[in-house]
Amino acid sequence: MYSTKALSRIANIEKKIGFIQKIVDEYGSVRAALEDEAKGRAAILMHLTSIAEQFDKLLHSGELEILSYFDKRDIKGSYDLRNFIAHDYEGVDLFIVEDVVKERLPIILEATNQILKI
Repeated sequence: MYSTKALSRIANIEKKIGFIQKIVDEYGSVRAALEDEAKGRAAILMHLTSIAEQFDKLLHSGELEILSYFDKRDIKGSYDLRNFIAHDYEGVDLFIVEDVVKERLPIILEATNQILKI
């Protein structure tokens, strides 16, 4: 149904969300992880960047059907956040990052789970 490459990208998104969840669990909260600028914050921001890159690769490879599982705002939002991280790392609004991790990543994870069950 979907290409092996597309499914691999979805699996990578799922894996990166798992890494973020593990980091948050280790720190006890998203906020505590983001307060550790050297490790927790850096790792979370890098994984969020990686998630955005996977979405971008799916979009540019024409894998639009698989992307229909995701809210378009999450896809665009992930890429917008990636741009803020890449171009203004010190200016990233950590409250937005916290909200993304708490509110949007579980929704994205649910979509990846649905796709990978197929």
